[in-house]
Amino acid sequence: MHELGIVFHMIETLEEVGQANDLTHIAKVTLNLGEVSGVLPDYLLDCWRWAADKSDLLEGAELHIEPIPAVTVCNTCGRTYGTVAHGKICPHCGSPDTVLLRGNEAEIDTIEGW
Repeated sequence: MHELGIVFHMIETLEEVGQANDLTHIAKVTLNLGEVSGVLPDYLLDCWRWAADKSDLLEGAELHIEPIPAVTVCNTCGRTYGTVAHGKICPHCGSPDTVLLRGNEAEIDTIEGW
């Protein structure tokens, strides 16, 4: 379960941001999470609740997950397509010469606090 490790890293980052910005409480965090990131949102939320409540800065803070669709580009024909529906083979030309453009990220987007 790497979700707990991700949450610990997020909390460390949020505490650094909180200290740098003189925040006494963070109420909400929005996380952009790619659909092929390998992170399970339900597990992440469970880990968040357990770990965030142990931090004075984050106690009771809400974690909102914003899903990011996975998109791949074909280097042969130049077209993009939904990665989950088609995998690594371009549905337009059949080429396997493709690259994931987005959808594997896990990035803190916004922090609401005071």
